[in-house]
This record gives sequence, C-alpha cells and structure tokens, in this order.
Amino acid sequence: MSSRRYELSDFEWSIIKPLLPNKPRGVPRVDDRRVINGIYWRLRTGSPWADIPERYGPATTCYNRFVRWRKAGVWDRLFAAVSQAYEGDVQMIDSSSIRVHQHGANTKKGVRRPRLGTQLTPDAWGVQRAD
Repeated sequence: MSSRRYELSDFEWSIIKPLLPNKPRGVPRVDDRRVINGIYWRLRTGSPWADIPERYGPATTCYNRFVRWRKAGVWDRLFAAVSQAYEGDVQMIDSSSIRVHQHGANTKKGVRRPRLGTQLTPDAWGVQRAD
C-alpha cells in the first residue's frame, strides 16, 4: 500500500493490527487498514463522512466501524498502544497556526477599560449621563 498523507505508517499498522477485533461473520470484512485510513482521513480533514475517497472503501463502512469501535472502546486501546510504542514522544497542536475569526481578532483602538476592582457602572467606563 502506498504511503499517503493521511494513512498509517507500516510501524503504526504493526502496533494496531493485533489489537483489532476479529469477529468472523457471514460477509468477509473489508480490509481493516483501508477502513482505518479512511476514518483517519475523515477525522484529519474535517470533511463529511460521505466525502471519504473511494480508495478507502464505502463511506458507510468507515462510519459504521468508527461508531461500533467507539462504543466497544477499541479506539482507546489503539491510541494507548500507539502512544506507548512511540516511547513518550508528544505531539501537540501549535496554537500560533490557528486563526481567530475576523470578528474576534482585534478590538477597536482607544477603547477605555476600567481598572481591576472598579465597579461596573456607566461612569467607570467614561460614559456621561444624559440629563
């Protein structure tokens, strides 16, 4: 399987594969690695489930397996095993790359704010009463 941006590495797959549930049913299962890559693609891109590329199999299979494994606690086991396999390496989100909505980015210059401990009355903000 070729390595793509949103797919598991061979090392990660070697850790995850033995932990997956394997309940044989009447219909042969779709390849677990392909389905997990589809689930990760959806989670990393934020796209709707229906937009999962065809190379990962049917979107309903990815969604159903994600929900079923969430209820069974499979994801918790998988993430714990992968974290342990990386020997404590931590990955964090850099908040400097997250943009604020344009309305929350800046405040008007020259806006007066009361000092800490000041009562929140109109005169504390420099507002004059209209008599």
